[in-house]
Amino acid sequence: MKHAILYILLAAVLILTACQQTGESRQETEKAPANLSQWTAFRGDPGLTGVSRDTLPDSPELLWVFETGSQIIGTPVVGPRLVYTGALDGVVYAADRVNGKKVWTFDTGDDIEASPLLVDSTLYIGNLSGRFLALDAADGTVRWEYDLKESIHGSATVAAADSGGESLIFVGCYDASMYCFGAASGTLRWSYQSGDYINGSPATDGEFLVFGGCDERLHILSVLSGDMLGEVAAGSYVPGSPALAGGHIYVGQYGNTLICVNVHAMSIVWKYMAEGPFFSSPAVGDDAVVIGSRDESLHCVERESGVLRWTFRTRDEIDSSPVIAAGRVVAASMDGRLYLLDLKSGDLVWSYEIGAAVSGSPAAAGNRIHIGADDGRLYTFGVKR
Repeated sequence: MKHAILYILLAAVLILTACQQTGESRQETEKAPANLSQWTAFRGDPGLTGVSRDTLPDSPELLWVFETGSQIIGTPVVGPRLVYTGALDGVVYAADRVNGKKVWTFDTGDDIEASPLLVDSTLYIGNLSGRFLALDAADGTVRWEYDLKESIHGSATVAAADSGGESLIFVGCYDASMYCFGAASGTLRWSYQSGDYINGSPATDGEFLVFGGCDERLHILSVLSGDMLGEVAAGSYVPGSPALAGGHIYVGQYGNTLICVNVHAMSIVWKYMAEGPFFSSPAVGDDAVVIGSRDESLHCVERESGVLRWTFRTRDEIDSSPVIAAGRVVAASMDGRLYLLDLKSGDLVWSYEIGAAVSGSPAAAGNRIHIGADDGRLYTFGVKR
């Protein structure tokens, strides 16, 4: 009898030990691997190309949902450990990248439409009062701030360090100005006055800084000095942001036209006409450009010629900006759905009904898709482990 009791106790100890080890291994798998890719800006890079090198699953699963206090208009950005987003309640939220748990919040005092920008350990974001902030990415404390007085609707963009060794941060404002700050110091380096409101974000390749706005022009500036190098008539006002890749600018405008501009010649190379205006920003792949329109369709054209490759019809307008990821296109619509399409054919691979309109844009990093919706929730999709 004693031996039986001893065997039972020993078995219980072994089972408990195994359970503890299993629990520990589960905790270890929930830690974000150090080599996971990141999505640190509105369109993934300073050129605003909207391209991810990650391979996305063909049937993503909903992994977690994070609740904010209001609509999410911007794109979440993804760092090594945290995912960041702003919302129309004026709060910046930081959530754990693996499980979606809240890590910190910061109340800016007014609505946030702009996407954050993550540079090293600093998060840059502006609100509709014109408050432009540099926050510590780990805990949300303020490193520096600048009052631009007028609304900030677009995300900031970064360029590599100048001769002084400090990276440069660019942000547009509703006072029709583009501003350049020292990333670490917050020192105003220069400002440039355009002709009307600036809605979107500027794109840069390190030499040129390009943006559009309500003055119906594409402005091409020197990154270092802010001097105007040239401008191109866009044909209508530009609600979104341009992409700059391979010496060419790709941008949609309100007059139903997607245009390609040679940044050196400062002339239009080709035009593509849709049946509705473009509030979406283009994704520029190796040989294709993809953009959403208020004609309720996603349009894919040949990058070199602007010739139509395919269109994909949704059930409502598309203000969200698509992302190209390893032969796939991730796109969202005001119809409340998230779509995964084949880049070559435009065929539907997968979709998910969020149930609330989506005007914000997706981020693709670490084989996951992160996107905010008008219901105030941040959704993350991937493969369950």
